[in-house]
Amino acid sequence: MTDTKHRVAIIGCGRLGQQYAEAYADFPDTEIVALAERNAERRKAVGERFGVKALYPDADSLLRDVVPDAAAVVTPTKYYKDAVIACAQAGVKGVSCDKPIAASLADADEMVRVCAERGVVFAGGNLQRAMSEVREAAQRIESGALGAVEGAALHCWGNQISGGGCQHISVLRLFTGAEVDEVIAWAAPQEVLGSGCDQGLTVNGRLHLTNGLDCPIYGKETPYGGVDVWSKEALVRWDWGPPEILEGYDDAGARLRVDPRYSDYPWREHYYLGTSIRSFLRSMETGSEPWVSGHDLRQALEVAVAAVHSARLGSVPVKLPLEDRSLALYPAPYRWLGGDATGRPQPVEEAAGRAS
Repeated sequence: MTDTKHRVAIIGCGRLGQQYAEAYADFPDTEIVALAERNAERRKAVGERFGVKALYPDADSLLRDVVPDAAAVVTPTKYYKDAVIACAQAGVKGVSCDKPIAASLADADEMVRVCAERGVVFAGGNLQRAMSEVREAAQRIESGALGAVEGAALHCWGNQISGGGCQHISVLRLFTGAEVDEVIAWAAPQEVLGSGCDQGLTVNGRLHLTNGLDCPIYGKETPYGGVDVWSKEALVRWDWGPPEILEGYDDAGARLRVDPRYSDYPWREHYYLGTSIRSFLRSMETGSEPWVSGHDLRQALEVAVAAVHSARLGSVPVKLPLEDRSLALYPAPYRWLGGDATGRPQPVEEAAGRAS
């Protein structure tokens, strides 16, 4: 940390927005100076909970009165683009949003472009790509300490590939140090494939990476549910938590699970959301790359869009980057529109921090 006290606004105060607020309220170098939330009861409850008096119904009204150093945009996905761009245009130094970054690639492109043109740090949020153990495993792979990477596999890519599935793609890109440049996919059921929404969609296929690797996608459940990357000497397995490392062989020729001896990280109380936020703040202070960037979120969305596009065309190999930036993939209604609009509102008592 530096001696800088970052002034932070939280835009969107639903369940995840409250998790962001808890983290920013705990950090000694951040101060929540304003909140924006459309639901008036929740806005008042969250403001009282975190001792914030500058309360607004939306990003535009907040930014007319307050220009924070950093803004966490945690609205439903439908509203990310307008809020992120409004923050960048208002002079906010850094802005973050969550997954999926958008439905259409064109909207994701515009968010990345506007932030880049204005020199605004654009970060992603609550992704395991930012988990300290994931970062340390990636460093060991990159250093060559675990041998030259020879293969990768992605397990159980389904249900919501533009949302939770972007976790897989983000970890895969980190572990391999490569981009996806071709996708071929099969997806089911057909009624979901044709719906424009990925909720309940199971995807099988293959990703080709810029480093030459072919990565199979196993849509159905296997014994694992994340990303494997391997060399002759070792296998690194991320399965929604600190990665396992298997290194060396036993007498039967099977890989041996070893204690990875990951380093301690000082912000563990907020898990990988905390490490993501700390990386975001460090990027604002030093110009370093955030552990999850808006670019990372866009790349994950593009792979998901390309997979569905390939499946709709009859499993045709699709090259990335996609030429048609109007292509889109909508997440589950809860992610796209939020709980209030989809029959899953948060009780006010919970938002106020009083729920048992």
